[in-house]
Amino acid sequence: MLLTAKDMKKKILFIALCAMLLAVCSSAQAQQPTKISRIGRLAIASQSAESARIEAFRNGMRDLGYVEGKNIVVEWRFADGKLDRLPAQAAELVRLKLEIIVSAGSMPTRAARAATSTIPIVMCNDNDPVGDGFVASLARPGENISGLSNFAPELSGKRLEILREVLPKLSRVAVIGTSTNPAYAQVIKEVELAAKALGVKLQNLDVLDSKDIETAFRAASKGRADAFLC
Repeated sequence: MLLTAKDMKKKILFIALCAMLLAVCSSAQAQQPTKISRIGRLAIASQSAESARIEAFRNGMRDLGYVEGKNIVVEWRFADGKLDRLPAQAAELVRLKLEIIVSAGSMPTRAARAATSTIPIVMCNDNDPVGDGFVASLARPGENISGLSNFAPELSGKRLEILREVLPKLSRVAVIGTSTNPAYAQVIKEVELAAKALGVKLQNLDVLDSKDIETAFRAASKGRADAFLC
């Protein structure tokens, strides 16, 4: 079929309009802003003490396709070893209306849980999340908390056994812990059971704040401890 010059112009104009419309749509899609996810991370330690974990956290997020400053914003909060700072820092993260809060340890998890029952909380390094009351069970956490448990209490006795293997003449061990930590009683129980079986005497040293660490070491030295168990 032969087209007239007028029909040819109409067809060319139609094709040109379609091409322009496609280009505009493609440009609009390309200019859609990337969704920025906002999460918080709450830790009891200082930023310098958490440096290795921070780097691991960033690498893990990067492996999942999240790059800080590109498609994710992380609100970092560090209590610098001061437990009384945690509630205010947790409340501050909640006010920022974050999508998720990552808590590094049982005390930060407790503070985050007290601050919100709606924002999802991912706990890390908790010794006994069921015993601490954070989750109903490991299989079915419930509420707004999930995460990881390191079962440290069960390993505490084993650590003392390893110390004995390294130091066959081990007779006295200074055990450094924090009595306000919910897992403290269980850790001490496991260590005492192992110590009794090994014939090792324990010196329990309570560290409630960073300023107590030096005092604890002096007490262990004065008590002639052969080793430390933290």
